[in-house]
Amino acid sequence: MKNILSLLPKILLGLALLILVVTNLAIAYIFFAPDTFPKPFYPIYAVPQGVAAASGDQQEEKSETIDLSHLPPGQGLMVDTGSKIVNLVDPTGRKYLRVGVVLEFAPTDPKFFEMSEEEKNAYITTFNQEMESRLPVINDILITLFASQTFEKVYTAEGKENLRQQIKELINQQLPEYHVIYVYFTEFVVQ
Repeated sequence: MKNILSLLPKILLGLALLILVVTNLAIAYIFFAPDTFPKPFYPIYAVPQGVAAASGDQQEEKSETIDLSHLPPGQGLMVDTGSKIVNLVDPTGRKYLRVGVVLEFAPTDPKFFEMSEEEKNAYITTFNQEMESRLPVINDILITLFASQTFEKVYTAEGKENLRQQIKELINQQLPEYHVIYVYFTEFVVQ
């Protein structure tokens, strides 16, 4: 019994050191791993314009502009490209993909989040008209990309995530004046 009690402080010290090391590794991973890696949360490195920062008794506004290309998903403008049915690369020609894609774009105006409701509605109407004229380009990118896939590539969760990244990159390359924040699949059937 005395041997166990004499080892107890060493065991507790070892446990405390282990917890400290694991916590530090987790913090390092969250802050220094690329944001494309899965994380429990994603730190925001810049305070958006218009948000007041308290310093002592005074509050001063940050005058830096918002980088709209790095908005988190859910804050952009949605464009539904509709449902597409495409034959996959298959020797028998019997495999196909039916997919619905919604693209989320960052607003092109850095002052979008400061606009009144009327101004936002007018901006969104104009944006939707611009997107309608670019929808043939977007659909061509999507159909060409989907038609080059195999069943094995798109069937897994990793394959779908890879496809999501390829869509985002291709559209951002073809339409440099717009920036896709995220790609949503509203329908995904592979047969």
